[in-house]
Amino acid sequence: MKAIVVHAHGGPEVLGIVEKPTPEPGIGEVLIDVAAAGVNYIDVYHRSGLYPVETPFTPGLEGAGTVAAVGDEVTEFAVGDAVAWSQVPGSYASQLVAPASSLVRVPDDVPPTTAAASLLQGLTALILSSQTYEISGGDVVVVHAGAGGVGMLLIQLAKLRGARVITTVSTEAKAELARQVGADEVIGYDGFADQVAKLTDGDKAHVVYDGVGAATFDGSLRSLRPRGLLVLFGQASGPVPPMDPQVLAQHGSLYLTRPTAGHYLATPERMRHMAQELFGIVTSSSLSIRVGGEYELEHATVAHKDLQARRTTGKLLLMP
Repeated sequence: MKAIVVHAHGGPEVLGIVEKPTPEPGIGEVLIDVAAAGVNYIDVYHRSGLYPVETPFTPGLEGAGTVAAVGDEVTEFAVGDAVAWSQVPGSYASQLVAPASSLVRVPDDVPPTTAAASLLQGLTALILSSQTYEISGGDVVVVHAGAGGVGMLLIQLAKLRGARVITTVSTEAKAELARQVGADEVIGYDGFADQVAKLTDGDKAHVVYDGVGAATFDGSLRSLRPRGLLVLFGQASGPVPPMDPQVLAQHGSLYLTRPTAGHYLATPERMRHMAQELFGIVTSSSLSIRVGGEYELEHATVAHKDLQARRTTGKLLLMP
């Protein structure tokens, strides 16, 4: 089997490909032939050491494929089953051993690329829009990076719930993509807080979804109406510096949360329930999944460079 291995934290160039023996599934484990692995910003954090992972390691947490073998005591899956996962380390590989408890079954009408492109970011968007903050009709919602993987899904889920969506993008091409999935207003990052205030006649937003981090944090706070919620779910531009909580009071008794999907998907039953809800929305044709790039496994370095340079839209996949 082939796998990407990081021997030392650093830039995209540390993503080297190696040949390894095919692993054997143990008790409660499943061997999977990986059809597609998702590329996510958390992979960048692991690779760079921002989120420390002991080296050497194989990056990647998400993917889809077919069960190739099952270990003892596995009863819920059999050889040939289509499966997907969103929190299994080592997914940048042609084969992967995963705990059966970490897998979800993929419906027959969902291709593996769609499953890999939708599960982690789709579950994230579903959690953010229905649990971290329960969007309802008439809410004004700001979504940063509206042409990104989570951003495009958040826009669609917010519109399905009846919200008015304002999104930020960096180029006109990305603006067009955000409009295609339903954004009501698309604006640039320069002075976006003032633009949000103007578009809402000074009322501002009920909730801001911010996966950008340091570059947008202050403006996100200023985009909220009194008692609004800032959902900081990523830090593509870098981590937010320490702040005085008094700032929240100064901007209108605001709320701030830093959610992580794992805390919402703490049990296999909860994860599978939400995955089936997500796949149900996908198969009903009410949720568009955009694959922004497919890269051969050995080109993982290029995928990371493209992601960090913000040259991409939608979801990036590695194809072992």
